[in-house]
Amino acid sequence: MSKEITTIEREDVAETNNTQVLAEINDNLRRVFQAVQEHSKRVERETGLTGPQAWTIRVIADNEPIKISDIARRIYLHVATVVGIIDRLELRGYVSRTRDHKDRRVVYVMLTENGRTLIANAPQVAHSLLLSGLDVLPNRKLKTVQAGFEILTRILSAQNLPPQIQTTEEPGEPEASSNMHEKEVASVR
Repeated sequence: MSKEITTIEREDVAETNNTQVLAEINDNLRRVFQAVQEHSKRVERETGLTGPQAWTIRVIADNEPIKISDIARRIYLHVATVVGIIDRLELRGYVSRTRDHKDRRVVYVMLTENGRTLIANAPQVAHSLLLSGLDVLPNRKLKTVQAGFEILTRILSAQNLPPQIQTTEEPGEPEASSNMHEKEVASVR
C-alpha cells in the first residue's frame, strides 16, 4: 500500500512540475513576443522605419558599399524583398545605389548623409539584438535553443511555413512581401 501512495505522490509532483514548467515556458514566450514588439515600435517611433528597414540600414552602415544579395544573406530575406526595402529607403533619401564599373549587373548600396545621421541615433533592431546574443552562445547551447524551436515549430505544425519577418506596413505603402514584389518584377519583364 505504501508503494502505491509513493507512486501516486511522485506522479502528483511530476504533474505539478510539468504545470510549473509549462507556465514558465508560456510566460517566457510572451516576454519574447512582447520585447520584440515593443522594440520594433520604439525603432519605428524614433526613426520612422520599419524593423526590416532599420536592420537593412544597420547592415549597410556596417558593410558599405554592399551588394543587395549580401544584404539579403545577412538579414535572412529574399533578394526581391530586400530590393523593395532598398527602393523605399532610396525614395526617402537614406541610401543610394551605384553600379560596379567592371560589371554593370552588380549594384552596390551605400548610405547617404541622411542615412548616416539617422543610423547614428537609431536603436538596435530586435532581430539584430537577438542574433547577436545567440551568436555568442557556445555551440552546445545554440543547438539546445535550435532543438527547442524545432519542437515548437512541429507542435504548431509550422515547419513548412516560409520564415518571414513580421513587418509593420508603412503608411500609404503596400505590404512588403517577397511574393508581391516578385510578381511585380515578373510583370515588368
